[in-house]
Amino acid sequence: MADSTHSATDNLSSLVARIKDGKPGLLGLLLALVIAFSLTIPGFASWGTLNSFAVQLPILGLLSLAMVVPLITGGLNLAIIATTNQCALLMAWIMRSMTTADSSSAQVLGVILLALLAGLLLALVIGVVTGTIIAYTGVHPILVTLGTKSLIDGISIYMTRGEALSGFPQSYSIVGNSAIAGIPVTFILLVVVAVIVGIILRKTPFGISCAMIGSNMEAARFSAIDTRRVLVGVYTMSSILCFLAAAVSLAVFNSASADYSQSYLLVTILAAVLGGVDPFGGFGKVSGLMIALAILQIISSGFNQLGISPYLTTAIWGLILILVMAVQTAYPYLAFFFGPRKRPADRP
Repeated sequence: MADSTHSATDNLSSLVARIKDGKPGLLGLLLALVIAFSLTIPGFASWGTLNSFAVQLPILGLLSLAMVVPLITGGLNLAIIATTNQCALLMAWIMRSMTTADSSSAQVLGVILLALLAGLLLALVIGVVTGTIIAYTGVHPILVTLGTKSLIDGISIYMTRGEALSGFPQSYSIVGNSAIAGIPVTFILLVVVAVIVGIILRKTPFGISCAMIGSNMEAARFSAIDTRRVLVGVYTMSSILCFLAAAVSLAVFNSASADYSQSYLLVTILAAVLGGVDPFGGFGKVSGLMIALAILQIISSGFNQLGISPYLTTAIWGLILILVMAVQTAYPYLAFFFGPRKRPADRP
């Protein structure tokens, strides 16, 4: 029994190692998908498709970043969607209730800034409380964030009666949906945030501490790392990313609701694992996540243009993940049988 358990653990570790290596290659898969859809769908490789890609990706991308940060520590944040929606609802309520048709541009700008500040403070409170509970009670992050998610969703639905809030200043949506040199502002925001998060996770003491906690919590403690403080920072950072997703969501949908983006929760985990993030913690690259998100979005756009029901997209994403993991598992055996053979003169 012990031998079988040890063997299963070794196999799982080997699988995770191959996911980290990126074999047979996420970039290759992305290129293959683009070529396949371009050959199948007339006009797929066009500026219109690229613009649609850039418009749709930011919300999912920011939410995925919010999920990756706790994943690297071996945790999970199931409350990212609930946090995003509640921040969006608060900001929408402030904008709607404090502006009128007679409000001047200066007054509207002041209200928008106030709403953004309130949304950020709410995200900070949620992140600090969630991180503190996880860090100081030892309760598993899944249970804590599941409770947080239920609490936030319940409050949001009760306060809004399940209805969407709209009717806030158009200037906010106009700015949020504008473009610079043809590139949507929201996509530029995603790229900038992804670069910053990547630098934080790879180059700063905080990011290195996150990886060490995910690899071995006890070893991190013996290395004089304040694991509790780091964990509070992890879930606070995750919530701040949720606030950014809320700000983008308000601009894109021109409304806020407790029901928005609910299907994205599992997709963020899918994108993270597909991008090479170790689900047990200790390893993860933002660059891999971004490529994985591009793959998922290309699949979604391609199937949408083929007329396939959008309700099947999530199922197809899951199938892609299973197939990629299966290929990665079989890769060493395929390389053995089909890889280059040494000639007799080359053998020792």
